[in-house]
Amino acid sequence: MNVVLDTNVIVSTLLSPKGAPAQIIQRWEAGEFLVIISQTLITELEQTLAYPRVRKYLKLSSDDIEKFIEHLNVVAIVVTPQSVLKVVEQDPDDDRVIECAVAGKASYIVSGDAHLLDLGK
Repeated sequence: MNVVLDTNVIVSTLLSPKGAPAQIIQRWEAGEFLVIISQTLITELEQTLAYPRVRKYLKLSSDDIEKFIEHLNVVAIVVTPQSVLKVVEQDPDDDRVIECAVAGKASYIVSGDAHLLDLGK
């Protein structure tokens, strides 16, 4: 099963290693599903992890973050979306998650983003 993890899930795991998002990562590490990601989402993750308000709470050095991103590039399936979608009117940046899911034939998108969650209703 292919799954796209929105960057907020990954960031939440790094900020709170015992929370619900961390349990999702543990299930991925246990081989219960494959994670699909695009270079656009990796870049978004890198930018988010560099925000001062996020760095303030991260217990990782810059080197640790760099190694984490490198690891993510190896263990996740990196796809290149071929189409530009316009699905989330309220936040067009969320369309990048949808594009990744389509390109990777994902069964699920895991996100804490209200706009993406509304699509599931």
